[in-house]
Amino acid sequence: MTRRPMSLQTRLMTAVIGFVSLILVIVAVITSATLGATLELQLQDRLKIYSGQITQLVGSYPEEATTVDTIRPRLNPVPGLLFAVSSVEGGTSGAVFTDAAQNIGATADLTDAELAQINDSLAGRAIGTVSLKEFGSYMLVAQKAANGANVVTGLPRTEIQNQLTTLLTVIALATIGGLILLALTTAITIRVGLRPLRAVAATATRVANQPLDRGEVKITERVPAFEADPRTETGLVGASLNTLLDHVNDSLAARQKNEEQMRRFVADASHELRTPLSSIRGYSELSLRALKQQTGPAVIEGTTTSLERIQAQSLRMTRLVEDLLLLARLDEGRELVYGTVDLTQLALEGLSDARPTGPDHHWKIEVPDEPIVVIGDAGRMHQVVANLLANARTHTPAGTSITLSVSREGDDAVLRVHDDGPGIDPDVRDELFGRFARGDSSRARQTGGTGLGLAIVKAIVGGHGGQITVDSEPGATTFAVRIPISPASAD
Repeated sequence: MTRRPMSLQTRLMTAVIGFVSLILVIVAVITSATLGATLELQLQDRLKIYSGQITQLVGSYPEEATTVDTIRPRLNPVPGLLFAVSSVEGGTSGAVFTDAAQNIGATADLTDAELAQINDSLAGRAIGTVSLKEFGSYMLVAQKAANGANVVTGLPRTEIQNQLTTLLTVIALATIGGLILLALTTAITIRVGLRPLRAVAATATRVANQPLDRGEVKITERVPAFEADPRTETGLVGASLNTLLDHVNDSLAARQKNEEQMRRFVADASHELRTPLSSIRGYSELSLRALKQQTGPAVIEGTTTSLERIQAQSLRMTRLVEDLLLLARLDEGRELVYGTVDLTQLALEGLSDARPTGPDHHWKIEVPDEPIVVIGDAGRMHQVVANLLANARTHTPAGTSITLSVSREGDDAVLRVHDDGPGIDPDVRDELFGRFARGDSSRARQTGGTGLGLAIVKAIVGGHGGQITVDSEPGATTFAVRIPISPASAD
């Protein structure tokens, strides 16, 4: 059977309480041993005083007269005091003061067995202890009197034992009470300390139960701010999870946006391809019908017109497919052939090609006297210029001034296309470089081409390690292309 693992709170409480309990037990043992040793020394000092007095008293008698009965009347009645005298002539005798408070001087004689037990416990030593069945535990001191008699004096150890018992009882009660208080305090402290982890676990569980594999997904679950304080260890976990969830949410939003763009891309591509295909089909059917119905110059002329339209739509469809293929290759990092490119000369040629397509616009160019040369694909850079100029011409009215400029700014060559037209709608500015993006929702041919021009421009510029930006307001729109003059690598 698999053992159920203990929770972190249980493990922490067990460790803390066990460690503190061990410390308290060690302190109790050391305290008891120290106190016991101190009390034993104090009792020994008192016993030596009584032993000296009794030994002196015994020595004042002849040896044959030294018996318990002889010295008992002259002793101070100390409760529990034991004394025994052993002489050659008088034999061995002993007694214990039983209760001086109720009957001053009352004693109880020691039996021969108790005297023998006392003698055995000393065994020739000056100090010893003995446990008498009737009187309890005693500390003994043996001395020889001046008359040659052996004198044994003893005091009960009951007070020491009682004090130690009281001390251990107090320590045990205090330890139990302290451990209970410690357990409660530790449990509350750990529970409060682990609360951010529980909030993290609850948040992660709620997020895990969300369907994240399809559809529009937005993760709104977060660890509460008061549980995600990065200044604490557990709060740092919550703050890290919130950061992770922010990244995941952004990734899911980007995925959803990509899916929507892909759906729009497929829809727009289908639309763009359907139009020329419909024209090709219509003109083909018209030509076949004319050929079947009649012959003559009129049929030939009509067929020629249909074939011309078929050719035009085929070319349009071919351009669309080529643009899509170019974007795919650029996304894969292919299609660029590097060499030296003179941006100044390229700008002049690009503007010359654009003038005939927009005779109702005013074309201007600003280039430096010295050529600005970069490492890149000349053909694709020419396409960048052509697309930007075509974009400016298509989306501005007649009479608009379009300025193409080339300059060097630091380590970058900058190519700008500026126009004083109506500007770009802010609603479409964020998706301006997307595929099939247009400045309006119209699909009329006069509004422009397939909507891939700026997407191709961005892909080509990115392939050269550069970037393209747009700044637009009514009366001033500028597309700026920055290309490193000395790129890190060029294959």
